[in-house]
Amino acid sequence: MYAISLGDDGAELRPLEPWHAEEFLAHLNRAREFITRHIPFGANVTDTESARAVLQSYADKRAADSGFLHGLWLEGKLVGGLLFRVFDAAAGTCEAGCWLEPAGTGRGLVTRGARVLIDWAVEERGMHRVEWHASSANEASIAVARRLGMSREGVLRESYPYRGVRQDTEIWAVLAPEWRATRARAARGGH
Repeated sequence: MYAISLGDDGAELRPLEPWHAEEFLAHLNRAREFITRHIPFGANVTDTESARAVLQSYADKRAADSGFLHGLWLEGKLVGGLLFRVFDAAAGTCEAGCWLEPAGTGRGLVTRGARVLIDWAVEERGMHRVEWHASSANEASIAVARRLGMSREGVLRESYPYRGVRQDTEIWAVLAPEWRATRARAARGGH
C-alpha cells in the first residue's frame, strides 16, 4: 500500500488495515488507558480477533465509501491514527477524528496527518464540510481543531455518558472555502 511522509522525523500516514491486527492490538495495549481517557476507541479490542474485527469494519466502510482509517507511524512504530468516522460523499460532509499514544504526543503528528486527509477530502473528494467532535475535557483534541483552522460551532451539552459522567461534546468544523483560504495563506508563509 502507500505511506505518506509527514516530515523529516520519520513520521508516516498509512492505511490501517485488517492485516495490521497484531500491531494495532500491541499499540492499544501500550496506550489503552491514555487513549480511553476521553473516548472509548479501542476499549473493546482485547485480542487479535477483536483488533481484526475493528480494522475490518473500517475496511468495509472504506469499500462502501463511508469511512476511512489511517495509522500514524513514527520511526516504524504505530503510535496513533486518524479516521473519517463518517464520510458522506453525496452530502459533501465528513467527520474526522484521531487517537494517539503518549509516545506520539507533542510532535504535531495528528495535525500534520489531518491536514493531508482534509486536503484529500476537500480537493479530491469534493467534501464541503469537515467536522471534528471532541469532549470538552479533551484539550489536546480541541487544540488540533484550532490548529486546523476549524471554527467552534457549538457544544452538545451532556450529550453522552462515558465512565459514569455525562460528557459535553464540542463541534468544530471547516468549510471547503475556508480550508482553501487557510492553506493558501500557509503556502504564502502567513498565519
